[in-house]
This record gives sequence, C-alpha cells and structure tokens, in this order.
Amino acid sequence: MKLKDIVSKIDAKVVCGENWEDADIEFAFASDLMSDVLTLHCEKLLLITGLCNLQTIRTAEMSDIQHIVLVRNKKATQDMVELAEENDIVIIECPHSMFKAVGELYQTGLKPVF
Repeated sequence: MKLKDIVSKIDAKVVCGENWEDADIEFAFASDLMSDVLTLHCEKLLLITGLCNLQTIRTAEMSDIQHIVLVRNKKATQDMVELAEENDIVIIECPHSMFKAVGELYQTGLKPVF
C-alpha cells in the first residue's frame, strides 16, 4: 500500500519527510510502548502510536522504521520534526484514536506484524 493512500484513508497530514508519497508500506504495528517496538524486525513497516516525544523518533531510528503515525490528534514538536528530518523519518499526524486508525488501515489490507 502506498503511503499517500494511508494518509488519505485516515484523514492524516504529513508534517515532515520527503518523497513519501510512493513509499510502500506492507505492515503496521500499533503501540505506545517503545520497548515493544524495539523487538520488531520488519521492513516496510508503519508505526502507529500516541506517544508523542523524542523517544518515539529515537526508537524508530534504532528500529529502522521510516514512517510514524501519531494518533489522537497529537502534534509533533519542533524537536521531533528536526530529529526525524535528520534521520529521513516521515511523521504523520492523525486525528483519530489508535483503535479507529488501526481498524481503517486493517480493512484496507495493511498486515499486522504478529
């Protein structure tokens, strides 16, 4: 699934990142626990989280995750955007709850990691 389709499906907005429109996403993982995220070894992964701080970006960097969706209308801070840009990470802000965002994306065929 193309990232532009994901953004459209969950009424989201991309706040940083370049050349993101045609990125292929195959799997999604939703969690606010970054320790759970660190256990993942998966390519073409979308991280869906309500944790909105630098720890999220650093965890994504360590786990080679290039695409993050912030749910519950959370807004990325300037520090988060700068760190994400340094690491070629796309941050997406979504107004929906995690439950609704995950449900919408699951219905479109995005696969769970587990």
